[in-house]
Amino acid sequence: MNEVSGDRIFRARDRILDLARPVVMGILNTTPDSFSDGGRYQTVEEALGQIASMVEAGAEIIDVGGESTRPGSDPVSLEEEMERVLPVLRQAVGTFDEVLFSIDTTKYEVASDALEAGVHIVNDVSGLKKEPRLAKLCSDYEAGYILMHSQGDPKTMQNDPDYEDVIGDLKNFFEKQIAILQKEGVDRIILDPGIGFGKKLEHNLEIINGLDQFLDFGFPLMVGASRKSMIGRLLDNRPVDERLAGTLAVHYHCLMKGALLLRVHDVQEAKDSIRIFTAIQQAEKQ
Repeated sequence: MNEVSGDRIFRARDRILDLARPVVMGILNTTPDSFSDGGRYQTVEEALGQIASMVEAGAEIIDVGGESTRPGSDPVSLEEEMERVLPVLRQAVGTFDEVLFSIDTTKYEVASDALEAGVHIVNDVSGLKKEPRLAKLCSDYEAGYILMHSQGDPKTMQNDPDYEDVIGDLKNFFEKQIAILQKEGVDRIILDPGIGFGKKLEHNLEIINGLDQFLDFGFPLMVGASRKSMIGRLLDNRPVDERLAGTLAVHYHCLMKGALLLRVHDVQEAKDSIRIFTAIQQAEKQ
């Protein structure tokens, strides 16, 4: 199973991520306009404080982003994105050496400077569609790469997205992009179906229900549904800060379908759900 075979070890640069049980990726948005935590962590001190809190709560990966990808968001300039993320990463990577760091970006220059600062994984919501050179970049640094599916740009991706067969379309996408990555020598790959990225509610539900169909690729699956609009819609338009229970329910179902990484805002609660999930799974095997 590629990088998850046998003892389920995933390597990213000089770090090893043990996927014998599911792990949590904590979200850190250094943006003013992200849908959930926008504006909270815009100084280096605020960002480092939040990272410390997430690490203490048990996050194994910290995902740092400087450009909002919420539906309807506007892109930011290269310079602005760099100013938002690089000062944080340059301090954080050396300070918190017990965790892995990923850079949430679609820009080559941001990813390159982040990797130079010691980041271990590139989290690309465009899945190489915006910047194919990210494949060679990750290969050069022996970094991990998160291959996410999306349809359209954040600004317009929720304007009536359409699929003939959403599971089939995603499988075709993963197959093609994995081939590109492997041709460049990248095999440290994590797959993310991109919940909410150019998908209607029915598409998201179908993906979650059929998540185990992506296990055939042999790479670990990551799911990020934390506080997303699909949960609000299912709960009678519940506001963002009241979607924790819904998030846990969605992610728990994804764990049952084979997800090994959860990308979340609420680290402690996600870790608790994984502890319960793991205990039940172990009891079942006895």
